[in-house]
Amino acid sequence: MRIGFIGLGNMGRHMARHLIHAGHLVTVHDTRPEAAAEHLALGARWADSPATCAEGAEFLITMLPTPRIVEDVLLRGGAAEALPPGALWIDMSTSTPAAADRVAAEALDGRGVRRLDAPVSGMARGAEAGALQIFAGGTDDDFRIALPVLEAMGDPDRILHVGPPGAGYTVKLMLNLLWFSHVVATSEVLAMGVKAGVDLGTLRSSLLASPAASSFVEKDLMSILADGDYDDSFAMALACKDLGLAVDLGRDLGVSTELSALVEQIYRRSKAHHGELAGEMSPVRLYEALAGQEFRLPDPTIAPADATLAV
Repeated sequence: MRIGFIGLGNMGRHMARHLIHAGHLVTVHDTRPEAAAEHLALGARWADSPATCAEGAEFLITMLPTPRIVEDVLLRGGAAEALPPGALWIDMSTSTPAAADRVAAEALDGRGVRRLDAPVSGMARGAEAGALQIFAGGTDDDFRIALPVLEAMGDPDRILHVGPPGAGYTVKLMLNLLWFSHVVATSEVLAMGVKAGVDLGTLRSSLLASPAASSFVEKDLMSILADGDYDDSFAMALACKDLGLAVDLGRDLGVSTELSALVEQIYRRSKAHHGELAGEMSPVRLYEALAGQEFRLPDPTIAPADATLAV
């Protein structure tokens, strides 16, 4: 397949590499030419502009930071107009249905160019391993056509067709919103518990043995408890962007967003304290300060003997 790939950041650089390894003819573009060095060494072609990257492509994949940049690349960068009839634009960015609709209305509709939104989950580690979860929004036919390309970057068992165009964006925003809410809620619970005198390991084990158990408490939180890793691979600037998009979507739909708006405020406070490039779990640090201690387990592989492991 002839594939144009635009956006070689923390996620996109791995995704493009997997496409090359899968035998596709890949042309790459990024605002930083040096980001393409590894891809060119593997046989990819370099394009000097978004439009050049899209010329002659059967598939154009974009993996970009914000909806505004998606529109800039596709419209003002000329990528949409450069796509030939019959091509499929696959946007894997965390963006919005409205941004894709504007691109389609201005440059795709009526030209025989199709689109699929296919944002991803799994962070940089999943991208590097080629094991991303992918949420695709589009027609059945376009999803079927795109599936071999998506399978080169993601876990085949976790590539989901979630509905018509726009559904992939929505599912990804809802996933991020709920995950960020887990970060804040769990941090608040841990801060209160340990400040009240409960051992951190005992508190976590008790939560895991209760109806309040979650994958976040069991797995994701361990990067902090074991290693003090707040996940710098996904920056606070992007987390706040995603939260803002989710809250805006709720308001546009007439859905009350009081809780989500509060989570967004806490994330923005953390960004102000810890910086735009701090890891996406940095809000935990706000609650560590309130608790007067870092949330660390001396030996995270051993559950405390006095934990109550029954519901």
